[in-house]
Amino acid sequence: IEPYHFNLTNQDPKYLLNSWNLFELKLFTLFGDPNEVRKAEAELDSLRMKEGGHVSLYIADFRSLVSRIGDWGERALIHHFRKGLPSRILDKLASHPSNIDSLQDLMDVTLELDTRYHERQKENKPEASKSSSSHRQNSSSSSHKKNNFHAQKRDKPHSSLLNKDFKLKGSEKERRIKEGLCTYCGGKHSLESCFKRPQNKLTQTSGQFPSQGKA
Repeated sequence: IEPYHFNLTNQDPKYLLNSWNLFELKLFTLFGDPNEVRKAEAELDSLRMKEGGHVSLYIADFRSLVSRIGDWGERALIHHFRKGLPSRILDKLASHPSNIDSLQDLMDVTLELDTRYHERQKENKPEASKSSSSHRQNSSSSSHKKNNFHAQKRDKPHSSLLNKDFKLKGSEKERRIKEGLCTYCGGKHSLESCFKRPQNKLTQTSGQFPSQGKA
């Protein structure tokens, strides 16, 4: 400010203090970053809105950068604003019935289109959630049936070894005795050492353990 102090004493105060733009320009000249404009221009050129983002946030960032680069002209700003929009909005703008001749009109239209898009997204969420829940239920039911099928296949061989009284058939019992297998579970151990046999489990509970047979 000091370089202009002398001029203020000899000129009309409107020279500096009554013009905010001139005052701001002089402050920036003295204390501002000389590369700020170029940085802002580079950021504006690369500014992009995400496909699922919100236009309101994009507009806020756009205006913030424009305030730092000075006057680019309406057409240039419209071009850069459109360039950063996602395809979902550009497609709607291409079929928009009215002509958009100003940056503010473009911002208003994109805000309206974006609001409709996000409202539609909210409406579709319950349907997607319901479809996903139905898919999980069908998958669970299919898995349950599959497990039951395999369980039945596993149980079938054992049931063929039993008679109507659910006791081991004589032929199977003889085979197990002949091959040195447990007549209770078919394992490679003696009946007395079978841990699956209920009588042996009672013996274990009382603190006595059946003798282990050799395989």
